[in-house]
Amino acid sequence: MYKRIFTAIDGSGCARLALEEAIRLAQVTNATVTAVCVVEHAARLVDVGEGVLDDDPTSIEASERATAALAEADERFRKANVQGVARAIDAWGEDIASVLSRTADECEAELVVIGTHGRRGWRRMLMGSVAESLVRLTSLPVLLVRFDPEAEPPIGASAAS
Repeated sequence: MYKRIFTAIDGSGCARLALEEAIRLAQVTNATVTAVCVVEHAARLVDVGEGVLDDDPTSIEASERATAALAEADERFRKANVQGVARAIDAWGEDIASVLSRTADECEAELVVIGTHGRRGWRRMLMGSVAESLVRLTSLPVLLVRFDPEAEPPIGASAAS
């Protein structure tokens, strides 16, 4: 069965649910889980003459969210007694789904587990779908885990999430 499982995390309830599913699969198959948080950085115009670029508050906030998501994933691996690694990848303007697809290939993943909100119609068209884009890009099998915000929080997740 699967020995290397890849999942995307971002601290959201949707990603937590996917992480929990990846962990359950890893427990059954004795697999290793790689959890990746893609950090987006907003494109900015830079004046080369200035020499110094101020820290972008959006990038700092994204990095802090990633750090929290990585710590949470490491804690879930430890509690579930699953071999796993959590890491952040900087997107630097690249499409998130492309970063995830490339990273899953680099990790030699055999399965990708990703959460989806299951949006339809205008909401999906306006907000896009990383999960849908990833399914189109990757040649790996993808397990989509549908998130229902009305349902109970995933096991191990805090009620405030």
